[in-house]
Amino acid sequence: MAIAGAIVGAAAGGWFNDFFGRKKATLFADVIFALGAILMAAAPDPYVLIVGRLFVGLGVGIASVTAPVYIAEALPSEIRGSLVSTNVLMITGGQFLSYLVNLAFTEIVLILCKTFTFGYYFTFFIDQNRKNEAVDVLSKIYDLSRLEDEVDFLTAQSEQDRQRRSNVNFWHVFRSKEIRLAFLVGGGLLFFQQFTGINTVMYYSPTIVQMAGFHANQLALLLSLIVAGMNAAGTVLGIYLIDHAGRKKLALCSLAGVIVSLVLLSFAFFKQSTSSSEVYGWIAVVGLALYIGFFSPGMGPVPWTVNSEIYPEEYRGVCGGMSATVCWVSNLIVSETFLSVADSIGIASTFLILGAIAVVAFLFVILYVPETKGLTFDEVEVIWKERAWGKNPNPNTQRLLEEGSHS
Repeated sequence: MAIAGAIVGAAAGGWFNDFFGRKKATLFADVIFALGAILMAAAPDPYVLIVGRLFVGLGVGIASVTAPVYIAEALPSEIRGSLVSTNVLMITGGQFLSYLVNLAFTEIVLILCKTFTFGYYFTFFIDQNRKNEAVDVLSKIYDLSRLEDEVDFLTAQSEQDRQRRSNVNFWHVFRSKEIRLAFLVGGGLLFFQQFTGINTVMYYSPTIVQMAGFHANQLALLLSLIVAGMNAAGTVLGIYLIDHAGRKKLALCSLAGVIVSLVLLSFAFFKQSTSSSEVYGWIAVVGLALYIGFFSPGMGPVPWTVNSEIYPEEYRGVCGGMSATVCWVSNLIVSETFLSVADSIGIASTFLILGAIAVVAFLFVILYVPETKGLTFDEVEVIWKERAWGKNPNPNTQRLLEEGSHS
């Protein structure tokens, strides 16, 4: 139900961001989180608990659209990737803490409500015609030599974007060739992020560890805690690498390691099903740790970072919402089918299927994902225009093609 709520929240979050702004969207998500937490904490029966989970999911969906976009818009391009990745660290760090709490209360029946801690984001005021406050905020980000240029540029851009945003709707994403290409990349990355199995591994890591032969609940949770800790630690590494190695190279290295890890997991579970040796159980745990170690620095933060920077401003809300919806729908499909598929065809074959999907994801990144490290939003727009119409097209031809794509 939490994931179902996230799907609705993400789908509505793009519109909410464009209509009310990033700050109000964040505050609205805060209220939804608080209401969900109160409902879960006070739940007299499972039905109220489920309603609380639904509310928390709505908040997750809205926040997943808003936070990466707001961080990307408020910061210089040279550190944009690192700060968007820090948002992912807050999520993986929270997962680590949840496993820590679970381990502490393995002998107690306890309902734990989730709380969401928001970092302080700079408030950006130009869209509300509060230029003095905008200058005050930007002066904390840029030095004086760059401040005036940034204020003039953002003021002019804000007015243009405000005019263009009023004419944008869902269908324009598919009518514009360059926006369609951008959404293919953004939605595709989040699709493959989920279908390579990350949240399945995080949700069911205690179950996977028990399937590997470690049947004691406390031991299974302890090993899962280590996996969750590696997930958070890997995200810290990703914060450094994403603005140094670049998005595309980091995603490719991450996926290469994920493929190897999934093959190792498949091998371990296949051998473990035909042997009583504990060695294969430990190989499975190593494969699980390697999977997290490779996934978390790359395919964890890269899809969210790329989605926060590849869309023109007037499309950023609607496309961000659509991409986040792809993410949560994919999450729901994978998490709801994993145990059933594993029971039907065996967990070894299930991991092999995830490995095959990771191979397709690797090829997708090579063929479609551009490198956006250090680029401004305008420079990223040029990439899509060149991919859509070719480099240096005849201006009249490009104008006619664009008009045709919007009609």
